[in-house]
Amino acid sequence: MKLIILDRDGVINHDRNDYVKSADECVPVEGSIEAIARLHQAGYTVVVATNQSGLARGKFDLDDLEAIHHKLTRLVEEQGGEISAIFYCPHAPEDNCKCRKPKTGLLDAIEAEFNTSVEGVRFIGDTLRDIQAGESKACLPILVKSGKGSATLADLQQTTDPELAALLTRLPVFENLAAVADDLLSQQD
Repeated sequence: MKLIILDRDGVINHDRNDYVKSADECVPVEGSIEAIARLHQAGYTVVVATNQSGLARGKFDLDDLEAIHHKLTRLVEEQGGEISAIFYCPHAPEDNCKCRKPKTGLLDAIEAEFNTSVEGVRFIGDTLRDIQAGESKACLPILVKSGKGSATLADLQQTTDPELAALLTRLPVFENLAAVADDLLSQQD
């Protein structure tokens, strides 16, 4: 199985400081929907792993979240692709759960659901939490500059933490998900 894991907000759809609270507020990043469809058509199993603390904070409810995910799934299907599964953490940071990235609970759940290891699997995100979760499970993290990615990159470039500085030296960075898909698919030709 060629598995690929995507963060949601900032990678697939535009992030919002006040949370993506409804399907109407879920606006795809340019080229992301088509990128998912192209990856699926090339044989990738596309899975989403996303922190959704807005649930715990009462910013939106489960029906709203399901409507957002239905919209994204439908848009990808309209382009001839498929999102195989969406895993989300509903907890707030202070809940200290096992599933909120940078912890690995969502990745553990993906391994259990698909009866596979995520070691060596590409994990595309826009925050340090995404990258750290991927690193913890021996994924191949990729940073996109969309969403919070440019700020994440700037922080990594200015860090005095030797561990984070070393992370930056091995971290592929792309403009957005479409650019990642272009790169991955060009390697298959």
